[in-house]
Amino acid sequence: MLTQNLEELEKRLGYSFHDGKLLRHAVTHSSFANENRLKRERNNERLEFLGDAVLEMISSEHLYRKNAQMPEGELTKLRAALVCEQALAQCAREMGLGRFLLLGKGEEVTGGRERDSILSDAFEAVIGAVYLDGGFTSAKEFVERTVLSDVENRTLFCDSKTILQEMIQSRHKGALSYRLLAEEGPEHSKCFTVCACLDEKELARGSGRTKKAAEQEAAYQSILLLRGDERE
Repeated sequence: MLTQNLEELEKRLGYSFHDGKLLRHAVTHSSFANENRLKRERNNERLEFLGDAVLEMISSEHLYRKNAQMPEGELTKLRAALVCEQALAQCAREMGLGRFLLLGKGEEVTGGRERDSILSDAFEAVIGAVYLDGGFTSAKEFVERTVLSDVENRTLFCDSKTILQEMIQSRHKGALSYRLLAEEGPEHSKCFTVCACLDEKELARGSGRTKKAAEQEAAYQSILLLRGDERE
């Protein structure tokens, strides 16, 4: 069953591993390794460390070449938004990475498959695994396809609350606030729904596993709404 699952994951990744053990390694969370008494190096933390460095190199080169007039400080800020935890977790969700993770029972029952930190770390571990298996060219192709294909929207989402605040201050009158509309689910797996408001008027809603994530989604949807209004 595990082999079949990894074959399906390869299809979602768009990359076939020569060494399938690397992919299994990339999806093995420390909680699973601990519960099954595997050696510490069998979890994905070392691969995540490597993948983080590979991702930084590839994204830095991409932004450098695409933004010839942008100064170093702005490039650094743009890269940070592009590879932030939330953005990488979203990349992981788009390929359904969470359902393939090997988690311990504790992480399983507390919603680990949807936790941003676990998903983003696993995504970076996959990058590290692709790099070891196929070299820099394969890793670059994977990152360009999954992370760098939509830089504007990925960076917008990660910094959406700040961007929305700046939009409100420069183009609109009124105060921006966030209002909690609903809090549902058991303690270990809650879903929050929040609306972003301009004064008392609702702009857009967002949902997430934390209030912060819900606010970020609400801000992102509000930005898209306001930009759409400005184009009309």
